[in-house]
Amino acid sequence: MKCRKCRHPDTKVLESRESKDGMTIRRRRECQNCSERFTTFEKEDEQPLQVVKKDGTREFFDRNKIMRSLSVACQKRDVHVRDLTSVVDWIERNISQSEEKVATSTAIGEQVLEALRSLDSVAYVRFASVYRAFSDPEDFAEELRRLSQNPNRNALPDELVRTTSR
Repeated sequence: MKCRKCRHPDTKVLESRESKDGMTIRRRRECQNCSERFTTFEKEDEQPLQVVKKDGTREFFDRNKIMRSLSVACQKRDVHVRDLTSVVDWIERNISQSEEKVATSTAIGEQVLEALRSLDSVAYVRFASVYRAFSDPEDFAEELRRLSQNPNRNALPDELVRTTSR
């Protein structure tokens, strides 16, 4: 690892720590030439995650797209950014645990709906209206009927279940 200050190629590792999720290693380094100290983060080079769109095209997984969609659905709602980040992490982990490292956009959309149902019912309906392309008020009414008939929230991992009550 080259020093970020003097570009000298020899650095000494002072300390290494594994991240909480176990996917990244944080290393504290010192340059052997100028004594500059800096931190590096190492992550295993993995096969990039891919998403198969409805039209059959493939693109790389972009967590920012999901985060933007969640943010719009949760606008002016009492849903914290950390909750949305947990949802995106959960979805990304689900894809990365699959053998092919590929997911369909439909599967991702359903996971977003599942998580939003647990976090905030209004955000759930907002997202569903765009995701399922509601075309008239009856589509909203039908979704609300389904939501009220099955008020039990889906069982999600603990990291996605809000600790605050509504």
